[in-house]
Amino acid sequence: MPEQLAVLGLPISHSLSPRIHRAAYAQLGLPWRYSAVRCAAAELGTFLAGRGPEWRGLSVTMPLKEEAHRLARSLDPVAESSGVVNTLARRSDGRGWDGYDTDVAGLAAAIRDAGLDAARTLVIGTGATAVSAVLAAQQLGAAQLWVAGRRRTAAHAIARRFGATDGIDLADAELRRLPATLVISTLPGPAGHQASIPPELTAVPLFDVAYDPWPSPLAERWRAAGGTAHPGTAMLIEQAIVQVRIFRSGDPTTLLPDESAVRAAMRGATASADMGR
Repeated sequence: MPEQLAVLGLPISHSLSPRIHRAAYAQLGLPWRYSAVRCAAAELGTFLAGRGPEWRGLSVTMPLKEEAHRLARSLDPVAESSGVVNTLARRSDGRGWDGYDTDVAGLAAAIRDAGLDAARTLVIGTGATAVSAVLAAQQLGAAQLWVAGRRRTAAHAIARRFGATDGIDLADAELRRLPATLVISTLPGPAGHQASIPPELTAVPLFDVAYDPWPSPLAERWRAAGGTAHPGTAMLIEQAIVQVRIFRSGDPTTLLPDESAVRAAMRGATASADMGR
């Protein structure tokens, strides 16, 4: 039986992960099958327990990342720090799953490749992906790092936990005065319609982890004001490359054969998805 992999989440029908993983496996000559599975957090434990030995690994998206962290038998150092897991790999002894967080490396690589300056970064959002964004900015050497959310207490909690400069309420006038060089939004796409964003921030480059639809509502606001916005597809591809490394070798740092060709195949898969919309 072919080895099985999947992306789990709720909702999940919008995910580009099946396209990009299948493109990577085809490029690598791997006869693996990758699907999308609708799964709520309360169902994750039962789902994992029911997977047979043919199941090699899983990508995990919202709202499952904290539950995946709780259920993993072991955690890589990044997942230990972040408190979230977006990748589960079958343990070599077949008893449970190892947990990884590839979002941090993926986002850092995407920001670096886009030539963006993370020296003074504002992260918008207070969920699991915001934590990864904070860690990615720190990995890129951010000297100042702010977290903004609809509730200052939640933003401040993340800032305090990870040693960021401060947590701020999105409605706070303080946002207008931040000397940010980069804004990373981790808001779900539709939330960009209502988010209270001061116009001064739109002069700062935006990296929006959202990608469906694109441009996202927040990116449209940025571009309408004359600013620049970068889509989350780059992060999706870069974190998926690390996932494929894990699924193939068990090591997130072991490069794939001709990794540049794998990356190109994945980018091609997202481009064809965009043309199909």
